[in-house]
Amino acid sequence: MGSPPDGMMGFGEVAVVIVPGSVSERWWGRPPYRNDRVQSRFFAVATAAFENSLDIPSASQYAALPASSNRRGTKHAMKIHEYQAKSLLAKFGLPVPMGIPVLEPSKAAAAAEQIIQATQNQTVVVKAQIHAGGRGKGGGVKVVKGLAAARETAAKIYGHKLVTHQTGPEGRIVKRLLIEQGVAIASELYASVLVDRAKSRVVVMASAAGGVEIEEVAAKTPEAILLEHVEPTVGFRPYQARNLAYALGLRGEVAKNMVPFLLKLYEAFVALDASLVEINPLVVTTDNRVLALDCKMTFDDNAVDKHKEVVEMRDLDEEDPTETEAHAFDLSYIKLDGSIGCMVNGAGLAMATMDIIKYYGGNPANFLDVGGGASQEKVTAAFKILTADPAVKGIFVNIFGGIMKCDVIAAGVIAAVAEIGLRVPLVVRLAGTNVELGAKMLAESGLPITAASDMADGARKVVDLASGKRN
Repeated sequence: MGSPPDGMMGFGEVAVVIVPGSVSERWWGRPPYRNDRVQSRFFAVATAAFENSLDIPSASQYAALPASSNRRGTKHAMKIHEYQAKSLLAKFGLPVPMGIPVLEPSKAAAAAEQIIQATQNQTVVVKAQIHAGGRGKGGGVKVVKGLAAARETAAKIYGHKLVTHQTGPEGRIVKRLLIEQGVAIASELYASVLVDRAKSRVVVMASAAGGVEIEEVAAKTPEAILLEHVEPTVGFRPYQARNLAYALGLRGEVAKNMVPFLLKLYEAFVALDASLVEINPLVVTTDNRVLALDCKMTFDDNAVDKHKEVVEMRDLDEEDPTETEAHAFDLSYIKLDGSIGCMVNGAGLAMATMDIIKYYGGNPANFLDVGGGASQEKVTAAFKILTADPAVKGIFVNIFGGIMKCDVIAAGVIAAVAEIGLRVPLVVRLAGTNVELGAKMLAESGLPITAASDMADGARKVVDLASGKRN
């Protein structure tokens, strides 16, 4: 198989490859949906990496991104649990149901008793707290009556694996619960605040189709999604909130309650430096109140350090340990399902590398961008992360040296291999700043490294070696 003849745009040594059926082709061709976990996670990475230079789908299409997806530039987007998000909403005066988080099932009955006494309502809801949507369909949200039922249900959910369309088949172990008051619901709506990168504006989004996946609404009835883009110099205005309320079909007291709700939701989004605040469902009760029955929030790590209380909400049990380790070294890393480990500098080159691996019949095991100014320590850490993945059968180091110097990459790779060894084939392609020095260091290291003349040559070689073929 030769070099890709079509779909490649060359810029000197850097190329963007768009291969039919590949990640980048799907990104450009249609919005990602939650039932394609690998694609949607990569879309989130790529979107963040290129938000200032590329056109992406419209706001309604953007709604198809997983609500809790990890949007990353050079860092992660931090997620928190539902009960934590609601506690933050309450501080901004947003109405939420009474709820008590519990960290062990034995305390569920006491929490339910407290809620029943306060609300004079025997109905309570037991909710699994994991960083994934679809909990209700997965059996992680149960409406029960009385203390005994709350205790029994909590015991059934806590400590068990919850599988949803967002967790993948591996699921998540439930380690936290939320016991919440039952609510008399008249109707279910949807509201969120997020960034529409196509318009470079924050958008407040609403829909009368609440309680269902917003991706489903975006795909089947995009006209049901209502948008109000925010002019940053003046913020979200009351007339825009009224526009949304009336477009949702609300009138009278309910419309009057919805307007301040949306205004406060935007206020919380801005004040907390959130990347997403999503209320689904946003319910109208039988007595005309509006309540945030569920809430998802994500925060950009580039800003989250300004908010100590948010940082303290991080639940490392809900994060991939490898991604957490990568985050500690300021690496952009996403684990995927393939067998070719990739270490690249620059998100664009990383995308191209993943696509060309796919072109030659392989599957990338990760997205890993070491950045432009990585140190030897950082490169060593990145290489250790790649080799620690048992699914990796070959590693492709693809570096275009600009700010990132090829000799620094070489030194990092040599240091990592000297410390932990090398159990899989390693293919290295270097170009740019200090390429001769970097190549010399690798050649003199005595390591079993396969050199590549260019990106296509490297991709072909690593795929062949990982599958047991000899070059």
